[in-house]
Amino acid sequence: QVHLVESGGGLVQAGGSLRLSCAASGRTFSRYAMAWFRQAPGKEREFVAASGFSGGSTYYTDSVKGRFTMSRDNGKSTVYLRMNSLKPEDTAVYYCAAQGLKSGTYYYDRPSYYAYWGQGTQVTVSS
Repeated sequence: QVHLVESGGGLVQAGGSLRLSCAASGRTFSRYAMAWFRQAPGKEREFVAASGFSGGSTYYTDSVKGRFTMSRDNGKSTVYLRMNSLKPEDTAVYYCAAQGLKSGTYYYDRPSYYAYWGQGTQVTVSS
């Protein structure tokens, strides 16, 4: 069982920056695939970024490439999402997700792949 707690959201002007954090419980954090998703009002949950098992490759959705950076600190059991050059269309509730090691294809961009979710943190970007 993994408990995830996000923080760092807020209101920022377009062009500004925020850093989201997701603190995880559990002693085997390094073995978890982690991801960030977001959900805007009236829209489906959308993949943002993912970090593979044991800190393997990092993946991003095209709309955030070059602006967002996902990182993880296994010693602190925490993942981060650094968001620069924010746009109004980045406004959403941002969720952290985790999945322990399992067999099969690593569907890093599918919400259904992840077993554990945080409560979300609101990011609002004003124009």
